[in-house]
Amino acid sequence: MDEAHPRHPNMAVELALLLLLATLWGASYTFIKLGVATIPPITLIAARTAIAGVLLLMIMRWRGLKMPRDAATWRRFMFQACLNSVIPWTMIAWGERSLDAGLATILNSTSPIFTFLLTLAITRHEALTSRKLLGVAAGMAGICLIVGVQALSGFGEQLTAQIVTLLAAVCYAGAAIFGRGFKGLDPMAPAAGSLLSGAAILIPLSLVVEQPWTLTPSTNSLLALLALAVFSTALAFVIYFRLIQTLGSVGTTAQAYLRVPIGVGLGVVFLGERLSATAWIGLACVVIGVAAMTIPPRKVPARVSP
Repeated sequence: MDEAHPRHPNMAVELALLLLLATLWGASYTFIKLGVATIPPITLIAARTAIAGVLLLMIMRWRGLKMPRDAATWRRFMFQACLNSVIPWTMIAWGERSLDAGLATILNSTSPIFTFLLTLAITRHEALTSRKLLGVAAGMAGICLIVGVQALSGFGEQLTAQIVTLLAAVCYAGAAIFGRGFKGLDPMAPAAGSLLSGAAILIPLSLVVEQPWTLTPSTNSLLALLALAVFSTALAFVIYFRLIQTLGSVGTTAQAYLRVPIGVGLGVVFLGERLSATAWIGLACVVIGVAAMTIPPRKVPARVSP
């Protein structure tokens, strides 16, 4: 049996894992909100990348996989780290000091829309279809409904945080395009390599800027950090790469729109958050937009000539 594409995956198990992945990534915004309550953003993300990177490295060793040792690959890991973790995760953590976790989930889930726009402008490897145009229009309408209302009331801390969280989604889009260049490596290698590279950048920055030895983080923040690193990062990556093998890359992207209502729901249940009526409409637009961008179109069976 081809190991990369099992012929008979148990679909019930794979779909349950897909839902679990969406939940883990949706929960990350709640964990970040709890973490930044007493841990500054750079220190929080430095610890997240270090813990998750070491855990993934241990899993790779257990699987008998080795990390590449050439400098060129590690330079690419470093660049990927900047786009995929160092910059966007720090931006999200900074934004969530004033934003609700649910709102951050909605704004940050727009990365598939920005990915498409960037590919259209730069690589042009995706076809422009009416469905994708509808997805972009719906997603952008959702963003305008959420951010636009805040913009009308002046350029305050909330609006700045919303713009920063959207810029994090643009970084994810760039990382998705750049990540296509890691062919030939086991998918877990770029994940572990970029996380360890991110930790190498963020730990010194944290020591200089935030002096973590002076902090007194709460138990809730420390537990949220551990959950963020172990479950929403390391475990989520392991599940993600398994699903890439069983459901394929297109099927796995379903988590992109599943995690939006999950992330918002977790913020409502565990943090007591409430979205405004405008934000709920924006949420619906974003989910429709992301779904249109990520759900594969049905293939029309070819007619057989009599």
